[in-house]
Amino acid sequence: MRIVAAQELENWLASGKVLEKDARGPKVVALADGLFLKIFHTRRHPLLARLQPAARRFAQNAEHLHRLGIQAPEVLEVFWLDPRAGLSACLYQPLPGHSIEQLYNQAPQQANSLLPPLACFIWQLHQRGIFFRSLHLGNILRLPDNQYGLIDILDLQFKRGALNRWQVQRNFQHLHHYLKRHKLQEFPLDKLIDHYRNCA
Repeated sequence: MRIVAAQELENWLASGKVLEKDARGPKVVALADGLFLKIFHTRRHPLLARLQPAARRFAQNAEHLHRLGIQAPEVLEVFWLDPRAGLSACLYQPLPGHSIEQLYNQAPQQANSLLPPLACFIWQLHQRGIFFRSLHLGNILRLPDNQYGLIDILDLQFKRGALNRWQVQRNFQHLHHYLKRHKLQEFPLDKLIDHYRNCA
């Protein structure tokens, strides 16, 4: 992993559009050439972050998803922004489409039409052993061909077989908490779970 010079990072930030940020700074930046810069601000000890760079894990997760037939961002490069602090980043080609949260906010009355294919996509993830602890409406995209893909994929685990009942419940519990935290309680989660059961 190369170390990005401060000037190169400044140029990216100056010419790009910040899409996500927190108190520590930008997290996702849309660059002028259409690529996205994703910055991984870590809370881990710098030594652990250097041994297991978050940007590399993100890239490995994307590759694993592609092998399983799940659409995800295509990572083009991973690099260090500050190796002493364990601060890594990557450049990737974003997926086209809109998140389920965006589609729901634009037309909540059409939520029922989103549920069957969304439920079967989640079921497919679980059957393929993909345990996405932070799965929520903001990191599932509906693509232009009406297929689905995943973004923000750092928090993934790949199991050897289909997820067990406890892991499935964990996923839906996290989704429930996400809806409550983002004031999306009207989203028909119970109906989504019913459709999920029908997919099986």
